[in-house]
Amino acid sequence: MAENGITDPLLPPSSSSDHIILNLSESQRPSDSPNPFQFIGCSEPPSVPPASTVDPFRNGTQNVEGVYEWVKIVACLPLALVRVVVFGACLMVGYLATKFALWGWKDKENPMPTWRSRVMWVTRVCARLILFSFGYQWIKRRGKPAPREITPIIVSNHVSYIEPIFYFYELFPTIVASESHDSIPCVGTIIRAMQVIYVNRFSPSSRREAVNEIKRRASCNGYPRVLLFPEGTTTNGRCLISFQLGAFIPGYPIQPIIVRYPHVHFDQSWGSISLGKLMFRMLTQFHNFFEVEYLPVIYPRDDKLESAAHYAERTGHAMASALNVVNTGHSYGDLMLHVKAQEAKQDNPSSYMVEMSRVEKLFKLSSTEALDFLNRFLSMNPDPSGRVQYHNFLRGLKLKACPLSGKIFAFLDVETSGAITFRQFLFGSAHVMKQPGFHHSCESAFSSCGGAVKDYIIEQELRDFIRPAIPGWKDDEVHELLVLFEHDIDGRIGKDDFLSCLRRNPLLIAFFNPHQLHHHTDIGGSENLQIL
Repeated sequence: MAENGITDPLLPPSSSSDHIILNLSESQRPSDSPNPFQFIGCSEPPSVPPASTVDPFRNGTQNVEGVYEWVKIVACLPLALVRVVVFGACLMVGYLATKFALWGWKDKENPMPTWRSRVMWVTRVCARLILFSFGYQWIKRRGKPAPREITPIIVSNHVSYIEPIFYFYELFPTIVASESHDSIPCVGTIIRAMQVIYVNRFSPSSRREAVNEIKRRASCNGYPRVLLFPEGTTTNGRCLISFQLGAFIPGYPIQPIIVRYPHVHFDQSWGSISLGKLMFRMLTQFHNFFEVEYLPVIYPRDDKLESAAHYAERTGHAMASALNVVNTGHSYGDLMLHVKAQEAKQDNPSSYMVEMSRVEKLFKLSSTEALDFLNRFLSMNPDPSGRVQYHNFLRGLKLKACPLSGKIFAFLDVETSGAITFRQFLFGSAHVMKQPGFHHSCESAFSSCGGAVKDYIIEQELRDFIRPAIPGWKDDEVHELLVLFEHDIDGRIGKDDFLSCLRRNPLLIAFFNPHQLHHHTDIGGSENLQIL
């Protein structure tokens, strides 16, 4: 059997012969290409940009530091108890007023009647008192909201849970929110009174329906203006992450609003800090600073050729300039990766963020898929620096040491450091999936294993097919790899399971390189290589 991975012809094609038979001994065989994915059109290793030094979700004062802050917290404890009572009373009064405003109203397709909206003023006043109880005795405002007829849609950066309460009191808008908000005690009822537009961020159909509803509400002056937080999650306010496009697809004029939380000792952002801890720190401050600035209206281009992405980019730049912060490629997907790494007790969970917005544009890779790759990477037991060594890489992918496994690892290790980061693993895997020949090679691999004549293959067929690529592996070692492909563990591997496994583990496609898997015949102690 020839050494695995020989991909290049040894001699140029001959016009006099369609087949050239070469007899090469073990020592004479040339080494194959160091790139194990060249056969699917991957001409070079992935380009992995350096990790961002910005963490948009990190709260700057997660722990109480300094004698002054401790003394202030102790001194404010009696005040905090009074504030909790005021908060509870206002929430209950607002809840009851909202229940009365919604009593008997089942029409969800039309704007709320005028008298019901007037009853909601009771809840809006309660919302302002709630802000007061959290230490926001006065709020600094700059600019004014544009008339609803001009800007039916407003957008704002999102730093804390304080902004929705403020906007509820100030503007009483329609909001776009996750369906999970509806189940929050008391608060869910108040949100329903805002004629909320529910959306599931992970469902394309739900997002499309939400955009259509935003367009319908914006076109009807009977509805309040629509408020969106296009970042999709809260940040620490020290940068502006990528925008979702729901506010910009309808093509209406938009008024951006920016919020700031000036502070010295206590960062009020709802980043990597629990809600309970954040509320306690707010209640034990003499005063919390909050600033709101209404920016000039931004209009879509007159030529109607501007894309929603460019409209969002223009709006984002205007808001970032006013905030004097940078735009980053982070998104809610990065927060998911951060939380997952934090749950896995990683020393530096921020290092697992990859600026998902840019990854999605480059590779068409969803946040859910990136989270699956992170689960695979975490199974490789990263060291405290967040890097995975070669032997752990093999264990995570159910591989054994062999020349091809080494080439796959080297393909990812673009820094040639002997270890890989999650960013390198994700970019390398996504780079392979993006290649023009990847999906065709997956289909061809299934057909070559026996799927061409039936809609399934058995483990023995798969073992026989890839055996040439994994010299020296024992049957039980090969079985560990093949278990990845089998969903029902019934001895049969359906096409869907086979293709799904390669999509989850795209690096494994290297084991199905038809050049590496070419069968050879031993003659007289030497090996015959047939080159077509």
